[in-house]
Amino acid sequence: MLFHKPDSADLAALSAWATVLPGASASEDYAHDEMTEYGAFAPDALALCESAGGVAKVLGYCARKNIAVTPRGAGTGLCGGAVPIHGGVVLSLERMNRILEIDENTMTATVEPGVLLSDFIREVEARGLFYPPDPGEKTATLGGNAMTNAGGMRAVRYGVTRDYVLGMQVALPSGELLDLGGKAVKTSSGYSLLSLLVGSEGTLGVVTRLILKLLPMPRANVSVLAPFDDLDACVRAVPQVLACGAEPTAVEFMEREVIACAETYLGKRFPDTSADAYLLVRLDGPSAKALEASCGQLAQTLLDLGARDALLADTDERKSSIWDARGAFLEAIKSGTPSMDECDVVVPRDKIADFVRASREISRDCGVRILSFGHAGDGNLHIYALMDDLPPETWANARQAVMDALYRQAALLGGQVSGEHGIGHAKAGYLRESAGNTAIELMRGIKAVFDPRGILNPGKVIG
Repeated sequence: MLFHKPDSADLAALSAWATVLPGASASEDYAHDEMTEYGAFAPDALALCESAGGVAKVLGYCARKNIAVTPRGAGTGLCGGAVPIHGGVVLSLERMNRILEIDENTMTATVEPGVLLSDFIREVEARGLFYPPDPGEKTATLGGNAMTNAGGMRAVRYGVTRDYVLGMQVALPSGELLDLGGKAVKTSSGYSLLSLLVGSEGTLGVVTRLILKLLPMPRANVSVLAPFDDLDACVRAVPQVLACGAEPTAVEFMEREVIACAETYLGKRFPDTSADAYLLVRLDGPSAKALEASCGQLAQTLLDLGARDALLADTDERKSSIWDARGAFLEAIKSGTPSMDECDVVVPRDKIADFVRASREISRDCGVRILSFGHAGDGNLHIYALMDDLPPETWANARQAVMDALYRQAALLGGQVSGEHGIGHAKAGYLRESAGNTAIELMRGIKAVFDPRGILNPGKVIG
């Protein structure tokens, strides 16, 4: 792709609608996301917008001048989705960070895209309300969550970000602002452009406002930690756990080696480290008493399926000792290796054990240490290949072999390339292989309708 490199005249023009810095003056953080393995790409300019109108004007100008634009929230992605691989302008939404309204009558919140998930959760919960999407990175922005259709641990019961986006205002490359959806909770009104834009990774438009659905806060929750003698037995138990009638909010699996990483990283002991693998299950309900029967049923199911024990976490201290470790897994793994790569596949629930077993064989065959954990309840697995002390050239070749094998195995099991982290530029090749030519050409046709000049986040998702 050939784009115009913005010059001093372009930067001066863009300054009418945003705070603009030359690329050389921008922080190097804007050149990469949290997965630095995928490279750093410096922008030619950074535009910090503070209004929807400013975003639209910047996009319209860049479309006319054929300048590549990379939208960016907090840059916490893991697949190179918010990095300017073709240079041009990084359009940052970090300053658009206001919670505009929390409407308790309609159980909705209206927010700007730069609001951090952690800030939003705190404000919503202070009012006794609940926003179910629970991505692991709480410093991500809500706009970024919407553009990647982020999932999280509670997806097994409550769904993913798409299920909570009722409305959206989006700036198009034409310079127009388009309002989609609203506070109504259902619609059957033409093509769902709103659903199309959620998960589009900034390749079709730039979100400038969101209307999000809220729920009443569950009044009680309890967690059960089940140690198993081996990972295969652990993940084979998942379908029965989901079918036992307890209606779990989260079903997570983890290996002992990942737990050890978290213990070292946090300096805190995990409640049990005697087993090879664990299932961690959370139940939500209207009261502790109402959860007693479900908790008993869940515990018996786990024991019947081979768990050594069913350890109850029903106090804040016990819950914290488990869930703090689970929340730190990614950072703990990163801290223990010079570099790593991640496979974020999703497979049918009854194929989880097959995929995990295959990942261990791939680890042996390629000579690369692999750690895994993930959302067993919805089949979304996080598999990490670790560089450790491999020489750089050996690591580069082995990493590629591992990723190729993992994605090939996921396809054989009826899985998909990404469960929640998106495609970005790092996984675009795997998407093309998985989706096939017809689907990719349809996606390219959609892209051409929204962005005929191809300036928006070029090189991402469909390449």
